[in-house]
Amino acid sequence: MAAKIKKGDQVHVLAGRDRGSRGEVLAVMPTENRALVRGVNMVKRHQKPRGMSAPGGIQEKEAPIHLSNLSLIDPASDKPTRVGFRTLDDGKKVRVAKRSGEVIGA
Repeated sequence: MAAKIKKGDQVHVLAGRDRGSRGEVLAVMPTENRALVRGVNMVKRHQKPRGMSAPGGIQEKEAPIHLSNLSLIDPASDKPTRVGFRTLDDGKKVRVAKRSGEVIGA
């Protein structure tokens, strides 16, 4: 199945603690149906010191968020949109924004 959300996409959070916020997708984990989004779903982790280069302390980092709680930002209208697929004349399959009909990332 083709990926509706990919690394580098701008997304809008639909549900959860960070509902309404936006961010860039840092990584997608398709087997887990989750993604890492910059600045969203931040958690604190206690890190043990690993020598001089990696000091210990409380680190704040992004936790994965479920793909169903994310919506792609339409490049034309800058609003959240659903994603569809279309095959071009040359046989290439591309993502299409349902809101505007615009091709995404091609």
